[in-house]
Parts: sequence; structure tokens; C-alpha cells
Amino acid sequence: MPSAPSSDPLVLVDDVHLTLGSAAGPVNVLRGVSLQVAAGESVGLVGPSGSGKTTLLMVLAGLERPSAGRVTVAGQDLTTLDEDALARFRRGAIGIVFQSFHLVPTMNALENVAIPLELAGRRDAFAAARAGLDVVGLGARLLHYPAQLSGGEQQRVAIARAFVAAPLLLLADEPTGNLDGATGRVVMDLMFRLREEHGTSLLLITHDHEVARRCDRVVTLADGRIVGEESSVAARAAVPQEAR
Repeated sequence: MPSAPSSDPLVLVDDVHLTLGSAAGPVNVLRGVSLQVAAGESVGLVGPSGSGKTTLLMVLAGLERPSAGRVTVAGQDLTTLDEDALARFRRGAIGIVFQSFHLVPTMNALENVAIPLELAGRRDAFAAARAGLDVVGLGARLLHYPAQLSGGEQQRVAIARAFVAAPLLLLADEPTGNLDGATGRVVMDLMFRLREEHGTSLLLITHDHEVARRCDRVVTLADGRIVGEESSVAARAAVPQEAR
């Protein structure tokens, strides 16, 4: 698995632009975004719909190529890699959790979690997947298919899959968006606990500012640009203990 140089940020987004074509003409989705994320740091990304949050996540995952600028993760410039190299890098360094789970419907929970390890050639893929599902409380649901699982259980499978290869960076796009409030809180608690245990950096897209403030920093995106940033640690420290 790639390792990040200790003195450098794990994630470096340097003046990234992304322009996409549309029926109405070119659309500037990202317009000069620069961002750094330290190893082990968590960053909440907020902003209105259409501000470019998910697009930025896709760029960081190597699933969308910027029109200009540089994107470096763990010392690797993603803009220099071809699609096969990006896929290999993603398997070893980046975990992704989507709002809509993105599980393979014809595979059971165990197979869904084992996928990235199998693709990486790991002989212990199924043993590691079984251990990962135990950690998220689904040790008794290994052979259940997505349609046989609740929304919260499906997202826990997705979280197990994201963490199974011990990624350096976790990208999460509205991971509780399809869940009810109580289930969403359980899933979010689980994700933050595993992130802490693994020392994984996190970029979390959320519409919920309270959830965003669980991260070390909150970054606000609007109209394809970063327009604000605050330290959640300082904000929390300013609140009297009895008011929390």
C-alpha cells in the first residue's frame, strides 16, 4: 500500500479546475480549488447543491480528471496515471463510501467486501472480509444479499468494504443520506470510530453541519470555489462542557 511522506500533506489539491460540456455550453464545475488534508485529519465538506462537492470527491478518487491543476494523494500525482494505474492506486490507498451504497446486488455481503482484496490478489481476501464484517456487527449476515439487508446494514457492508484494505484516505459522500435519523447516527458513529482506530484521513461530504463539525475542519464550497473554512476543534472547545 502507498505510504504518505510524513512531512507532506496526505492530500494536496493545487488550483484545480474542471470544465464539463453541456447542451448549454461549457460548465465550470471547479474553479481554482486548493486544499490540503494532513495524514489522519478529518475534513467536513459542506455547501449548496451544485457547488462542486461530489465532483471534488470524484477528482480526489481519480474517477474524474481535472481540466487543470494538480491532485496528489500520498505523494502520488493522480494526473500522471492512466486508468489502470489509477485503479490499482485506488485499491491500495483510497476507500469510498457512497450515499447509495453501491453494493453488487448479485453478491452476498462477504463477496462484496472481498472484491477489492481479490482484485489486489490477496489470498486472504475472504478471511479479511469476514473479519471486517465482524467489526461492523454483521458477522451473522455474511451470506445475505443486499436485497436481504436493511439500508443501515447495506451501508455497514459498504463501510467494511471501504476499510478492509486499510486505506490512507476515506472519501464519504453523504453516507447517511438514504437512512433515517437514528440509523444514520449509528452508521456515522461507526465510521468515525473506525477512522480513528485506523488513523485514516477523511473527506466527508454532508449537508448536516452538526455532522461536519465532528471533523477536525469544516470547508465550505460554493459555485466551484472554497469560500470558507473553520476549525471544528476550536469551535467545540469554545462551547462550555455543560452546553454540549
